[in-house]
Amino acid sequence: MMLQIDDKKTRGHQRMPSGTQEFRERTKRDAQTEMLKELERLENTAVGANKELFHRQFAGFAELFHRFLQEEGPSVLWERIEKLPESAVRDYNTLVEPSNEEVKAMLDKLIVVKLNGGLGTSMGCHGPKSIIEVRNELTFLDLTVQQIEYLNKTYNTNVPLVLMNSFNTDRDTQKIIRKYKGLNVEIVTFNQSCYPRINRDSLLPIATHCNVDEAIDAWYPPGHGDFYESFQNSGLLKRFLNEGREYCFISNIDNLGATVDLNILNLLMHPDNNQCPEFVMEVTDKTRADVKGGTLIQYDNKLRLLEIAQVPKEHVDEFKSVKKFKFFNTNNLWIKLSAIQRVLDEKSLNLEIIVNNKVLESGINAIQLETAVGAAMKSFDGGLGINVPRSRFLPVKKTSDLMLVTSNLYNLKNGSLVMSPQRMFPTTPLIKLGDNHFSKVKDFLSRFATIPDLLELDHLTVSGDVTFGRGVSLKGTVIIIANHGHRIDLPSGTILENKIVSGNLRILDH
Repeated sequence: MMLQIDDKKTRGHQRMPSGTQEFRERTKRDAQTEMLKELERLENTAVGANKELFHRQFAGFAELFHRFLQEEGPSVLWERIEKLPESAVRDYNTLVEPSNEEVKAMLDKLIVVKLNGGLGTSMGCHGPKSIIEVRNELTFLDLTVQQIEYLNKTYNTNVPLVLMNSFNTDRDTQKIIRKYKGLNVEIVTFNQSCYPRINRDSLLPIATHCNVDEAIDAWYPPGHGDFYESFQNSGLLKRFLNEGREYCFISNIDNLGATVDLNILNLLMHPDNNQCPEFVMEVTDKTRADVKGGTLIQYDNKLRLLEIAQVPKEHVDEFKSVKKFKFFNTNNLWIKLSAIQRVLDEKSLNLEIIVNNKVLESGINAIQLETAVGAAMKSFDGGLGINVPRSRFLPVKKTSDLMLVTSNLYNLKNGSLVMSPQRMFPTTPLIKLGDNHFSKVKDFLSRFATIPDLLELDHLTVSGDVTFGRGVSLKGTVIIIANHGHRIDLPSGTILENKIVSGNLRILDH
């Protein structure tokens, strides 16, 4: 018997023995059956109106779990990736500016959706990320509302602002949006799904009941790919279609560059070839800082998004190449509402599953199954990429991003950040701040008397215990490293140009 097994090992390239295949199929079936039993048991713990809500959400979750069990191997075969056709990505500079008379009619057909499900925990903040102050004591949400109000006032229109919250952000967001009641903006919210985290060992839910607030660690929002079904389930898709709205503009709430662009809207409403694209993804030129971002590819004669998680290990370096894959996804998307309805009715929305591994505070290894909103591109007709300026991608994921957007590199105009005309080149500086002293917003703010002048900065690296006085100016490449046990306090008015400042405060040219 032992010899037989060894013999099979040597023929490993042949088909898997049917016994093994059968065993795997049986374990998958068992896992699916057990999961459905557990979901039914969980659903029975829900009370009142929540019962119907959980019933619907668990149906979506069960389908995702079923696909997770069935799908094997990469979702993209590397050798089948085709070269992007010339017409796949349009240069933003070729877009036509609409006349003032056209703008109102176009805006009447638009809704703006902000993905507002994330918490500010990665930057050491409690509550929704959208309520972090980013500029002049204004939050992400304040700036977004200002932008939409300015549009509505300027063009005498009523573009609604739709917030997709999660169970993590909904309650706080509802309290905050009350203060915008007197403004010329209709704010509508809906919640994305709430799914149970899965125990990695048992492949069963960690949750034991449906009181989410009491066991918040056992639940998760399943990524922004959940937008489509949750939007439909909320009744808002039907409502906006009935109102004659045609397109939604979707972006992350923390991307301060994602404002309503009238030239892109004009392309959607008045296309050159009379074929309105159903799905437009804003992409921008990839730099070395963006090598992990999703990119656009042509696959099976359709444009689609390729994320690093889908790339086979042996091709990751190729994926990161700025030459081969020149663009990356900003997650600013323009999608035709009637097409969303059609794709959902046809059940042809097949989003790649992202498996996110987590270790909970209790020590349990959990997995959460997520999807990305941009991955739907392949399910729509007439997909198009638009290569937009970098200024349309200003995300604030870390305090280094916060340093950029709060600095004199940008001016604030009607809720939008505009790069200062005094900046000689359009690229933003690369900033790296040490995690130990700068990663949390509170710590970051305590280290700057005022944010330095960055107008002429190319690259900044700060590591260790470093503080900045008032009116510090940084130019060219500046590296400041306080070695362990040392502290560097830059006095007010310091000007550093192409300097390395080391732990003993020597300043050297480089």
